[in-house]
Amino acid sequence: MRCPACGSDDSQVLDTRDSASGIHRRRRCRACGQRYNTLERVEGGRTPLIIKRDGRREPFDREKLIRNIRKACDKRPLPVGEVERLVDDVEQDLMQSGKSEIPSRSIGEMVMDRLLRLDRIAYIRFASVYLNFTDISDLAREVERIRHEGPPDTEP
Repeated sequence: MRCPACGSDDSQVLDTRDSASGIHRRRRCRACGQRYNTLERVEGGRTPLIIKRDGRREPFDREKLIRNIRKACDKRPLPVGEVERLVDDVEQDLMQSGKSEIPSRSIGEMVMDRLLRLDRIAYIRFASVYLNFTDISDLAREVERIRHEGPPDTEP
């Protein structure tokens, strides 16, 4: 593991924690003293191929999903790490599905379900792209639909 500050590969592990997303380690660089965190993920389960709307198939891209969700959550008051937890949850569901291929539509629905409980503004932003709203009336209908569902659950 290279230090993000100086590039040295000599670090000391200060703390280790297990979590659903992997092994979190707190490290200190022995060369410059910089402290940083790492996340080790176990490569056991495989995520299925994603079937795009046009029929193409491509590997699941965790970073692409994080980028797209972050765009929807931009400038929203979400706790640090919440987007990554959401993606961890979706990725875990994909691996546990046991399927070798899954439509991108299913992933979009998983994300929207979780975003609706997390932040309604982020949900609308994501839905406007995912559901391909063509005009303001599509947006208004979706806002009205979620407005009448009551407050979101506090637990995702």
